[in-house]
Amino acid sequence: MSDSVLDDPELLPARERFWTGVLTDERHSSNRVAVAEVDGAVIGIAMSGPSQDPDATWGWQLFLLYVDAAHHGSGAGAALLNTVLHAHEAAAVWVADPNPRAQAFYGKHGFTPDGHSKAGPDVRERRFVRGPGTA
Repeated sequence: MSDSVLDDPELLPARERFWTGVLTDERHSSNRVAVAEVDGAVIGIAMSGPSQDPDATWGWQLFLLYVDAAHHGSGAGAALLNTVLHAHEAAAVWVADPNPRAQAFYGKHGFTPDGHSKAGPDVRERRFVRGPGTA
């Protein structure tokens, strides 16, 4: 993500509106959201929900999974993933490219690239999918 996006003074208010909607709007009631904490401080967050890809042959999509860099390798990411996506569910996730650390993480958890990609103004993404029971 570009510095201009991160430096925009509207970024935090926009994220607050986003999360308020995601957590309170009935349209998102089937989403699963989990946070990881250490000593009362949030160190990670994950969210999944019904797939939004029109060509999906899977039911669930991981929309986000972030873990503070100081806690990479702690198991927090795997715990968050397993909380919002169940092992028996086929699922997909769009992963920033290049992002070898994230791509390796998803590969370790049964996801493989399916050849689809998309590019926005600030990021290119590759889609990774996994079948049921491959977590």
